[in-house]
Amino acid sequence: MDGDAATFNFLILLVPIVLIVLGAGVGGLTARTHLRSLERREAELTSIEVNNLKFVRDPGSAADTRMVLGQVVIATDYFKSLATALRNLVGGEMRAAEGLMNRARREALVRMLEDARSMNADEVWNVRFGFSNISQMRGKQGAMQVEVFAWGTAVRRGASA
Repeated sequence: MDGDAATFNFLILLVPIVLIVLGAGVGGLTARTHLRSLERREAELTSIEVNNLKFVRDPGSAADTRMVLGQVVIATDYFKSLATALRNLVGGEMRAAEGLMNRARREALVRMLEDARSMNADEVWNVRFGFSNISQMRGKQGAMQVEVFAWGTAVRRGASA
């Protein structure tokens, strides 16, 4: 009977460790896959000029203008959230939160540019970003979740541009 109890105690210790390692591995794989997808999609959209200037250069040559939007809600895994919470206790750079915000900002920008590409835009002017921390809005602990919203004015130039 003591052997069964020892095995049971060992499994009680082993299962959480396996789940943490598995979660960290799957979370890291998901993030790397998303970053590769972002790099590929960003490369496809390099023909669209992007800037944050408020006024469109040579507005008379614009054949069409439209507001374009890109929005994403993205979260980290619980392992990265735990690592960030521990880092918050001692201070320092929160790389997991930084990576989350970077991925979310890039994804929102890509989605906005894909919206601009759908109207055959040449440029996007007055690009702006907004964000909200969904985790804090819910009032619960868990995975870090953010929403990033990108918007701007897409411009399609006429044939004389």
